[in-house]
Amino acid sequence: MTPEELADAGLLLAVDGGVATLTLNRPERRNAQTPAMWTALARLGRELSGDVRVVVVRGEGPSFSAGLDLQMFTPEGIPGAPSFVDIARASDDEADATIAAFQEAFTWLLRPDLLTVAAVRGHAVGAGFQLALAADFRVCADDATFTMAEVTRGIVPDLGGTGLLAALAGYSRALEVCVTGRRIGAEEAYAMGIANVVVPRDSLDATVADLVSALLAAPRDAAVETKALLLGARLRSLEEQRSYERAAQLRRLRDLAGIGE
Repeated sequence: MTPEELADAGLLLAVDGGVATLTLNRPERRNAQTPAMWTALARLGRELSGDVRVVVVRGEGPSFSAGLDLQMFTPEGIPGAPSFVDIARASDDEADATIAAFQEAFTWLLRPDLLTVAAVRGHAVGAGFQLALAADFRVCADDATFTMAEVTRGIVPDLGGTGLLAALAGYSRALEVCVTGRRIGAEEAYAMGIANVVVPRDSLDATVADLVSALLAAPRDAAVETKALLLGARLRSLEEQRSYERAAQLRRLRDLAGIGE
């Protein structure tokens, strides 16, 4: 995508070697998200250079993301995008395809060939919370707050956040967070397993940089295999997981020994 196309969608992208920094750039709206932003994010995931190993997602200004732009809740919606009323009136197949396209903006961050970091300061609400959850790591400033606000508006978190939150925090706590829509501060997020680390706000960028350096130091193929193993572990039995580990290890040993399959 061109810088102009990204800017029109409220995004900035900077690539430095193996690191891509993706910035939500609507600070005047606390980086509220729109369908145009999701379309651009999904396309960016498809077009990202294969040289990129680490993706950092951040928000411009004091907030990570205040979630969905509330104009989506109005009958007229956002110009050029389907409103919730439009989606509700669509056929089952059309509505499913629309929501699936929205989800693609988040799911590519889970690709095994990428290690992804959310640098969270200020508000991470709804879609903002789910975007942070889609990353492999959440480095949080001490002023970060997470809120899953969808249920309080009569809808559900549908951008991949339910499974990811349940995996991190456990079913009961995830259900409580989603149904009550209460705010979770940075320290509680850390205690729940949502935040990897909490640092003073003015240390956030340096802490993210240190983590990125450590991620880049890991051999890429080994990191890819390891992320794939961990992602699949939730869906497999213990014996199935051991089998996948054996196969992954054999691939790594043969690669290191220069033995082709």
